[in-house]
Amino acid sequence: MNEDEWLAERFERERPRLRAVAYRMLGSVAEADDAVQDAWLRLSQSKAEHIDNLSGWLTTVVTRECLHQLRSRRRRREDPLVEHLPDPIVRAEDPDPEQEALLADAVSLALLVVLERLTPAERLAFVLHDMFDLPFDEIAQIVDRTPAAARKLASRARRRVDGAEIPRPDPDLARQRKVVAAFYAAARAADLDALVQVLDPDVVERTEFGAARSPQVVRGAAAVARRVRAPRGGELRPVLVNGAVGALVTRNGQAYSVMAFTVTGDKIVRIDVIRNADRVRSLTSGVLGQPG
Repeated sequence: MNEDEWLAERFERERPRLRAVAYRMLGSVAEADDAVQDAWLRLSQSKAEHIDNLSGWLTTVVTRECLHQLRSRRRRREDPLVEHLPDPIVRAEDPDPEQEALLADAVSLALLVVLERLTPAERLAFVLHDMFDLPFDEIAQIVDRTPAAARKLASRARRRVDGAEIPRPDPDLARQRKVVAAFYAAARAADLDALVQVLDPDVVERTEFGAARSPQVVRGAAAVARRVRAPRGGELRPVLVNGAVGALVTRNGQAYSVMAFTVTGDKIVRIDVIRNADRVRSLTSGVLGQPG
C-alpha cells in the first residue's frame, strides 16, 4: 500500500465521526458532507507525515469550516427570529435490531432545533465537549480562546439546552411504532377522542412550508387532533427520522411531506412536518430511489 492509499484508508475510518460532528454542528447532511470533503481536500494537499494527530487535525479542520459556515449563515439570514427546522436524516425502516440500536442514538430533531439557537462558538463547544468528549484545551485552539473561555461557552450552551426541556424519545422503537400506529388508525377513522388519547396534553405540532411562508405551530392535544386528517390520495410509508419513528407521505408516487414523531411515555409529544416539495424530495431521495 502506497502513502496515498494509506492516507485515504485512514481518512475513510475517520469519515463517519467527522460527518457526525459536522451534522450536529450544521443540521444539514449536505453541508456536513461538504465540510468533510473540504477536510479531505485539505489533507490530500498537506504533508501528512508532519501531522502528529491525524484525528485531531481532521476534527479541527472540519469544525473550523462548520464554524465559518454557521457565522456566514447568521450574517445572511434575513429573519433570525424565525426558527428553522434542520434537515432530518430520513431512512427506510430496517428490521435489524443492531441497526435500530445505532439509529436510536441519533441526535433528535428537537435537540437540533435548540442547537440552532446557540451562537456558533457555543454550539461548537457544546457539540465537541458534551457529545464527543473533546477536552477544553483542544476546543480552545479551534475557537482561538483560552480553555477557561471554552469551558464557559459549553456551560452557557448546556444551560440553554437544559432549559429547553427537550423531550427524550422512548428508546424502544417498537413502543414508538405502536403509539404512532394508534395515531394513524385514529386519523383514518376521524376519531377525535382516540387522537386526543394518544397525544400528550401539551403536544406541539410544527409544519414548515418553505421560505415563502412562515412555519405553523399548533399546541395542545385538542387543537392538534382537530387538524389531523388522513392524506387524501396519499400513501404513508414508514421511515426513520433521525432514528425515531416517522412517515413519508407520497402522492402519485412522489414525495409530498415528511412527518417526524417524538414519542415519550407512550404519548406523542411533538410532531414535526416538512411540506416543502423540493426539500422533501431531497431528504427522501434515498428512500424512494429518486434523484434529489
